Amino acid sequence: MIVKQATFSARPIAVDELKRLAEPSPNLILVFAAPAWFGDASLGDELAMAFPDAIVLGCSTAGEISGNGVHAGHCIVTAARFERSSLNVASTDLADMADSTAAGRRLAEQLRRDDLRAVLVFGQGVGINGSGLIEGMRSVLGADVVITGGLAGDEGAFTRTWTIGPAGVSDRAVVGLGLGGPYLRFSHGSFGGWEPFGPPRKATRCEGNVLHELDGEPALTVYKRYLGDYAKDLPAAGLLFPFSRLTEERKSTGLIRTILGIDETEGSLVLAGDIQANGYLQLMHASTDTLVRGAEAAAQAAGQMDNRAAAGLAILVSCVGRKLAMGARVDEEVEAVANVLGRKATLTGFYSNGEISPMFPGGDCKLHNQTMTITCLAED
Repeated sequence: MIVKQATFSARPIAVDELKRLAEPSPNLILVFAAPAWFGDASLGDELAMAFPDAIVLGCSTAGEISGNGVHAGHCIVTAARFERSSLNVASTDLADMADSTAAGRRLAEQLRRDDLRAVLVFGQGVGINGSGLIEGMRSVLGADVVITGGLAGDEGAFTRTWTIGPAGVSDRAVVGLGLGGPYLRFSHGSFGGWEPFGPPRKATRCEGNVLHELDGEPALTVYKRYLGDYAKDLPAAGLLFPFSRLTEERKSTGLIRTILGIDETEGSLVLAGDIQANGYLQLMHASTDTLVRGAEAAAQAAGQMDNRAAAGLAILVSCVGRKLAMGARVDEEVEAVANVLGRKATLTGFYSNGEISPMFPGGDCKLHNQTMTITCLAED
């Protein structure tokens, strides 16, 4: 497996750099770029022309990750050549949030094949139920195929995001990459670092990923009461105060849910993933140090699962909420991952509106919020 990477800060993309990336005849191009790069179809056209024989896949971001750290407003292009693994790509348009589960099934049907072992998926970061998307994919692929990836970002605006795939740039398409064959090495890790505060609150009324009531009160009313002065900055302030999803017995599930939007009229909160009816939610907050330790733990989990995979391509998907919470120290979590995986790993990735990964080896794939998730790819 051969991996090369380039970072672009402005248009037009330097032709010489694209030629350098094309030298090993890559069959996969991963693209993570700020929203401004997706304003028209030209990015997709340029990459398709530069890499006619490669799968081009990626999305818009709330921050771009490379081996040199965290960027803003850039485009990170990573070219990989898989010598002994099978790759296939799929895409489907998402009609609306209610279509999320069906879209997952459509995408998975295109990717399903006998040697399929893992899927990397990128979806919209707004107007989507990420949990529903995963549920649809798992219903077709089963539990043995590992699904990782994330939901596109738009620098924390939560208004419009993009993916790039077989049909080029789109603000409607969910895209996926199927990876298969006996020589593929694949590992993953996911960890948060957030800490709970305040009492657990019962989700007395919810529909899918829309939370209407907590303890019989309008959810938005309760949430604003806890946020105090931060409430005036909603929905963006919600990135700093996510929910921990608890069981009916008030025990942690390990899942965190970010607020993607609010409805002042209904008094409801729109979360990035599903909520359990009559389950409990608890507010969370974090410090930079705990988030960096969380990123380190995610890297350790990926390395322990398969340390040879960790020496190849590492795709980091971290939450935009973590980036806002860490501020100027955000590079520290990427540095922590690099220190664990070692300098043999080529790092790429993005800050997202939702992360997709199992919580542990052999576990069910879940939609996460406010985590650092890592997917490592290599070949024997």
